Amino acid sequence: MKAMVLNKLCNLKENKTPLEPTELPVPVPGEHDILLKVSSCGVCHTELDEIEGRTPPPRLPVIPGHQVVGRVEALGSQVSDIKTGDRMGVAWIFSTCGHCKFCLAGNENLCPEFLATGRDANGGYAQYMTVARRFAFVIPEVFSDVEAAPLLCAGAIGYRSLRLTGLRDGQRLGLTGFGASGHLVLKMVKHKYPNTDVYVFARSAEERRFALELGAVWVGDTTERAPYTLDSIIDTTPAWQPIVEALANLESGGRLVINAIRKEDDKHSLLDLDYPKHLWQEKEIKSVANITQSDISEFLSLAAEMNLKPEVQVFTLEQANEALIELKNGRIRGAKVLKID
Repeated sequence: MKAMVLNKLCNLKENKTPLEPTELPVPVPGEHDILLKVSSCGVCHTELDEIEGRTPPPRLPVIPGHQVVGRVEALGSQVSDIKTGDRMGVAWIFSTCGHCKFCLAGNENLCPEFLATGRDANGGYAQYMTVARRFAFVIPEVFSDVEAAPLLCAGAIGYRSLRLTGLRDGQRLGLTGFGASGHLVLKMVKHKYPNTDVYVFARSAEERRFALELGAVWVGDTTERAPYTLDSIIDTTPAWQPIVEALANLESGGRLVINAIRKEDDKHSLLDLDYPKHLWQEKEIKSVANITQSDISEFLSLAAEMNLKPEVQVFTLEQANEALIELKNGRIRGAKVLKID
């Protein structure tokens, strides 16, 4: 099979081709696994973090990609609830232990044995992949393969982030950063909370124009102040400074939800925090760690109900490096997806 493989970590400002086109044997599913013939795979900012070494070290060599859509090609001997030809999706959650206190409470995203698709196990930048049946999800028929791919991470993690805000209809929501996840959150808010105004902070004029097209009531740079303080803000940026700016835009008792695996400038710390300005008045900061199986299932049902269609830019498998570099350079409108023959 064809695959795009990460063999070593690198700086994407210096190396524009971090992934190597490789021919590999088609993997064989274990008894509880399925083999997927991959049709599409989303390109995520987390892949940049993996390639540049900000996440826990990937298992090298590894095939990246954790927004995977494909059709079942083969079943393990213990899999009987689906059949070959069924369309399934795979997200960031590749496996967990299933028996720790977090797994038993439905918080398997916090499992100490959490394995990530495309980092700890081969992902979807390839023609085939295997995954445990319990971590594969039925894709609603309303979506094409390309439309479905971003829903498995950008959409599902956006759904979890929105849920963690505790937002009520009519409250004001801020979105800091407006890429794949942000644009899906805005669409969700319009459906779930019709009386909520959304304020978008984004570094590029194109992202700000896109936010207005989708119904934001106000847009500005990440350093600007909104006309009103906001009840909740979701941050999806790769940098620290927008977090500080978001806290200054937050209402008393408000909550900032940080939807990011890592920040690119982790070493800089938040030394420019001013306690009265940024944190006083019982403001909260909540991080998002991975996603659970229920996040994905619930979100796919919601997305189908509201016919949530992401804006996508399509690349071939061989163009994976190009898509990653565009993402690194901030050339974003919606989500980038690899269409795999």
